[in-house]
Amino acid sequence: MKKNILFLIILSMFVSSTTLAKDEKGEKEEYKLDLSEIEKKPYHLGGFGEFRPVLSGLDKSAAFYKINFYNRNEGRTLTDYNFRMQFDGSYEEGIARVFTRINYDLANTYQGWSNDTTIYEGYLSLKPSNSLAIEVGKKTLKWGKGYAWNPVAFLDRPKDPNDPELALEGFWVASADFIKSFSGPLKTLSFTSVFLPVIYNDINTDFGGKNQLFGTFGNSASPVSPGNQINGAGKLYLLLYDTDIDFIVFSGGSKTTRYGVDFSRNISTNFEIHGEFAHFEDFQQIYIDSRGNIHSSTYDTQSYLLGLRYLTERDTTYILEYYHNGTGFTKGQEQDFFSFVDQSYNTYLATGQDSFLAKAQKLAQSGYGNPNFMRDYLYLRVSQKEPFDILYFTPAFTTIWNLKDYSVSLAPELLSTGITNLELRLKGIFPMGNGYTEFAEKPYNYRIEFRARYYF
Repeated sequence: MKKNILFLIILSMFVSSTTLAKDEKGEKEEYKLDLSEIEKKPYHLGGFGEFRPVLSGLDKSAAFYKINFYNRNEGRTLTDYNFRMQFDGSYEEGIARVFTRINYDLANTYQGWSNDTTIYEGYLSLKPSNSLAIEVGKKTLKWGKGYAWNPVAFLDRPKDPNDPELALEGFWVASADFIKSFSGPLKTLSFTSVFLPVIYNDINTDFGGKNQLFGTFGNSASPVSPGNQINGAGKLYLLLYDTDIDFIVFSGGSKTTRYGVDFSRNISTNFEIHGEFAHFEDFQQIYIDSRGNIHSSTYDTQSYLLGLRYLTERDTTYILEYYHNGTGFTKGQEQDFFSFVDQSYNTYLATGQDSFLAKAQKLAQSGYGNPNFMRDYLYLRVSQKEPFDILYFTPAFTTIWNLKDYSVSLAPELLSTGITNLELRLKGIFPMGNGYTEFAEKPYNYRIEFRARYYF
């Protein structure tokens, strides 16, 4: 009953905020010019506070429910309460600029209360000339042109396709940018070089790392040492014939060598196309068969993405992307994993032994539990700005298809910004599919979350 009351309150907040926005439509606002508002200040302070409750309807027959809750009885639903404070700050003086972004997260889940403070970004930028910029510190590079996925983002953490606009934690890097402008078909050329060190138990320790799963399970194969590593990457950017093009190369001790290219071009004012292509050398994939035997396969592979963004005259935005993940699992490997989970769970029920389920948990953490861990996907997002003349209101619908096992995720959402500095979002995620498919084996039948975010 309390959960129903909570979401009735949430719904009423949406109604009141959108009604307020509609009532204000047509009112003429008096604008007064304040020169202090347009003067550039040397500093900036901002951020947001967020409250995000989540209600999940649990699917006790799903593989990931068995992995996560095999020794618990959480009932039919699960409620999480998440709180976040994000602070942004910068200061600029002469050729120097300092920027920082800090996240504080507080959560109450089925595991109890937890909290974490993370520096998402914190770096010093020096710009001795218009053609040269040097940056040192923790930074998100945001390479790639895709919306939901970025196969060429070799130095960034992967996005969550269910919420790709969320800020991501960066890595500690040193980078230099050289930029030059021209007249003619080639309007801009820039080159970015990046140095990313990995110092065990200190700096960037979670950056990749060649697979150590064999060592985890006691296989005779030798794991690669997670010790100190040096990594470097370069990106050549061209604005050529009004097309943005990047050529990217990465090499280092933490991951194998990889190459990438991406592009983005506006066909018209309201129509843009983009794409990415990445080649991975000596990629090592660790997978399991239905009997629980761990296997390794090393090969060269490619990932690529092709997408478009179209805005209609009625302010409807369409984002469509096809993504091939060459580093993902095949349908057979997916079914073997889910079969192993079922067998492990039955063994636990019969004997109380959970060692096989612990093995499945480690496999989930190393790849099978990642978002979109298979080979081919289609992403579609449709959003409509202010339908029916409801000011500051945007409904949207997102769907992700797994083109190999034909499972699908459906995600409707409602966004209201009718109150100054306050953003309200109500979103549902509904996974669908047959047994032993990616979305059908999620631990929930539905997931509904409300996000209230106040910017300051």
